[in-house]
Amino acid sequence: MSASAWTERAVTVLETIEQAGRTRALRALRVLDGRTALRDDRVVLLCASNNYLGLAHHPRVRAAAQGALETHGLGSTGSRMTTGHSALHEQLEIALAKHRGTDAALLFNTGYMANLAVMTTFAREGDVLFSDELNHASLIDGCRMSRARVVVYRHGDVSDLEEKLRVTPVSGLRIIVTDGVFSMDGDLAPLADLVRLKRAWNALLIVDDAHATGVLGPRGEGTAAHFGMAAHEIDLHVGTLSKALGSEGGYVAGAQTLIAWLRQAARPFMFSTALSPAVIAGAHAALHIAADESERRERMHSRARELRMALQARGFAASQGITPIIPVRIGDAGAALALSAHLDQMGVFAPAIRPPSVPEGTSRIRLTVTADHTREDVETVANAFASFASR
Repeated sequence: MSASAWTERAVTVLETIEQAGRTRALRALRVLDGRTALRDDRVVLLCASNNYLGLAHHPRVRAAAQGALETHGLGSTGSRMTTGHSALHEQLEIALAKHRGTDAALLFNTGYMANLAVMTTFAREGDVLFSDELNHASLIDGCRMSRARVVVYRHGDVSDLEEKLRVTPVSGLRIIVTDGVFSMDGDLAPLADLVRLKRAWNALLIVDDAHATGVLGPRGEGTAAHFGMAAHEIDLHVGTLSKALGSEGGYVAGAQTLIAWLRQAARPFMFSTALSPAVIAGAHAALHIAADESERRERMHSRARELRMALQARGFAASQGITPIIPVRIGDAGAALALSAHLDQMGVFAPAIRPPSVPEGTSRIRLTVTADHTREDVETVANAFASFASR
């Protein structure tokens, strides 16, 4: 293909995206803390951040990162297999495994890479991956990149999954794959039922707990702990450092043998420069705070309940749930964009979520709450929604 033909293809693709109303623009923000950001020289209320516990700017987290920066420098300088591995990485993996209640854990540069690593390392030809239809894109892409057959079951529908387990021929392993907390709706996987099916069909169970890490469970251990289940009921837990822990990166936790297999064979691990020491040190400090300061989690959950009720009182269909993710479904993408623009004018930053991030006809405002939000912030957001409805 010539360079000009390549350019023509790019123009065609971009025009198709624009005609479908799906063009996206990057928005420059300077996040100030867990509740506000600077946008176009205005301080706005931040209602789209995954910084659920407000730890990204916590003094102890920043001090830990700065200390590591002074001691170790900025970059890790290589992959974990060469020069990138440090005692900081090892200490955090031990702490993450202990927090999760598993034998071991392995760090990855992003949660996306962690999911790709799990799917492409463990799933082989002859295996079948049973995947929830609303799983995160990283799980979907990991399934596609694996050599296994992929069977998609209806979202959270245990009966549909059970039927597919029954009728699908399998020559290798059955592997059930699900988000613990679904990122666009904030609802939880029916984990107890999935464990029951796992036992009945001798399957493996992989749970992406990115939005549950630090958020659910007595000490933020995740979805399994929230349901009072032992960690070993889940074969592999995928977690993140980039949401409630306010840092960046992902990890996989599970049995020692499975983590050793990832360490030796997962290409996203082997061929990536290691996370920087500052990122690792900050995440480790955040993990301790998340585990020890339960009042942060309680405050986050309280604000989420209050915002749901405030929106519902003003006639908006804010979804029920127990997580800090509160989708307000609008349906039409254009209407969702209009509401988002109005909220921005009112000093509330809450972008519209449109296809392909969500299914056609389910565009929404995806609100998120952090431990730093106040009751006054809740009223500000709810009133901004109400002022749009009364125009």
